[in-house]
Amino acid sequence: MSKAFGLLVFDWDGTLVDSLERIVTCLRVSAAELGLPVPSPEDSRDIIGLGLPQALARLFPSAKKEDFIALRECYSKNFQDIDREPAPFYDTVRDTLDELKSRGYLLAVATGKSRRGLDRALRGHGLEGFFDASRCADETSSKPDPRMLFELLAHFDLPAQSACMVGDTEFDMDMAARAGVARIGVSYGAHGGDRLHGYDLRGCAAIFNEILAWI
Repeated sequence: MSKAFGLLVFDWDGTLVDSLERIVTCLRVSAAELGLPVPSPEDSRDIIGLGLPQALARLFPSAKKEDFIALRECYSKNFQDIDREPAPFYDTVRDTLDELKSRGYLLAVATGKSRRGLDRALRGHGLEGFFDASRCADETSSKPDPRMLFELLAHFDLPAQSACMVGDTEFDMDMAARAGVARIGVSYGAHGGDRLHGYDLRGCAAIFNEILAWI
């Protein structure tokens, strides 16, 4: 079977793993612990996918510098406490990733997580070395800046048209559009399918394995 792409790039939270409620809970608990206005679940969910500094800046626009420092430390501690067991994969994700690997695709991750957080999640799932490359928000620019994708393309020495981004947020789709990379959405994540369709998608999956029809 001929392949439309050589490189598939995946978001992590909300696309591969069902971690959204953990993130929302940690954001809200951390704000409460520090006496800051507690964001609504909807607002907390809406910023998932951004790097943590960018997410906090959107949620707490009037916070002071010292508040952000405390928030980052508090959130990181709370998330590690709640994330002792890795968040589970969504239905069909693991089997589909194995299938893509067997077909010879290059697989990469582009995530708003920190490097430490992604590495911990990969270890928890026994996936160290499974992905061919990854980029995290604390080692490059946060989505929707396209730098993550440009760096992955350069790593593999591939043109943009050889890659496809799979994600659940407008940040993923905007990043891919800016990089000239094809886009597949998933409708079960943070932003929902209705918000993604304006990005000229190849498709939007209700179940992860539906992406096989569009690659």
